Amino acid sequence: MSEKILIVDDEPDIVELLDYHLTKEGYKTKTALNGKKALEVAKDFLPDLILLDLMMPEMDGIEACVEIRETPQLKGTLVALLTARAEDYSQIAGLDSGADDYITKPVKPRVLISRIKALLRRKYDQKSESVDNADLYIDTEKYVVYHKGTEVVLPKKEFELLALLFTKPGNVFTREVILNKVWGGDIIVGDRTIDVHIRKLREKLGDSYIKTVKGVGYKLKILGTT
Repeated sequence: MSEKILIVDDEPDIVELLDYHLTKEGYKTKTALNGKKALEVAKDFLPDLILLDLMMPEMDGIEACVEIRETPQLKGTLVALLTARAEDYSQIAGLDSGADDYITKPVKPRVLISRIKALLRRKYDQKSESVDNADLYIDTEKYVVYHKGTEVVLPKKEFELLALLFTKPGNVFTREVILNKVWGGDIIVGDRTIDVHIRKLREKLGDSYIKTVKGVGYKLKILGTT
């Protein structure tokens, strides 16, 4: 096993405990005690996954996650927020910032490792492909989207949602399928989260690409169809 994990938490005891269990499991690890330092380490370490505490000094987990998603060399890096805050609004804010998972403390080491393995499986199970739809082009290997020849920077979840719709243009993806494919079955998010991401995509790409099928879900429109 050669996956690299960056552990970020402002409590040294937690960092040490997580480092011990993940190293024992065979992962390569590095650590940081705040979000600002995490960004510095991540750019050099290029981790496959970042375990990111939510409440930290200098730069909290939400801010750090947003920065990670805007860093080109970290586009393919998974982010799992690890926090004692279990409120719905905190989870929504965390997932909307681009996090791939939201794990509440306390969590047993074996459960945490299982969640990590599931996240990494989803990452490596994704097929690398390039697809286009007239003046909209997406490269799922390089995490690049071009709209009418201009590169559009998308947060990770918006990109993955668009990439999912691109796999079967014209086919309707139900909300349940979108949740399972983009956020995973273990994460509890609602219809509002999907709607927010669709709205943001339309703001950046225009209204002509993604069609709402009322009561069902969404589909990518094929050029020349309705």
